Amino acid sequence: MTTPIDAVTAIHNAFRRDMAAIDAAALAAARGTPGLAATVERFRFFNEVLVWHADGEEVAVFPAVEQVAPSVTEAYVQDHRGLDAAFDALNGAFSAGDALQTARASAAFKFHLDLHLAKEDTHLYRIVRERVSLPDQGRAMGIMASIIPQDRFPELVAWLYPLIGNDDRENMIRIQQMVMPPQAFAGLTLLVQEAIGDDWPELTRRVPELEAH
Repeated sequence: MTTPIDAVTAIHNAFRRDMAAIDAAALAAARGTPGLAATVERFRFFNEVLVWHADGEEVAVFPAVEQVAPSVTEAYVQDHRGLDAAFDALNGAFSAGDALQTARASAAFKFHLDLHLAKEDTHLYRIVRERVSLPDQGRAMGIMASIIPQDRFPELVAWLYPLIGNDDRENMIRIQQMVMPPQAFAGLTLLVQEAIGDDWPELTRRVPELEAH
């Protein structure tokens, strides 16, 4: 059964995959491989999405957790501030054109992010699944989605869907279908189809009602 929290799982998997690609490009660039600047520079948009996600957690998910597990979220807020500092270090190194420092800062950012996401998946969101009601989970996901600037939503879809596997795509599209007005969902399906290209038939096989859009 698809639940609202499955959307978070999909987004976390996208973060892992994209940050791995950025970090690999930063390391290769530091070793002298040319033509990787655009891949490394993707960390700026990556961090925008990460900030939207973290802000959404702080205003929606963390208060829900505090109701059922007081004081648990304090450490996660500290993680978010640490990720802010890691981004500043990476941005500074890249802006200065220092390939070695960029690779070092990218590796530190990835290490911190991987640990943070693993803790959230195995601890924080387990509490949400076990102790927060499905209606409250849905409300929290709705608030998180509202953090995203609406004019940036196409960019988010184009970033997210190619980075996640078919199971995550199916869960995400079903959750979005549940929470979005029909007209908005119809627009989303066009964005998703463009984003995943040849994989679209598999998604429609899994979610047959997409063929009606």
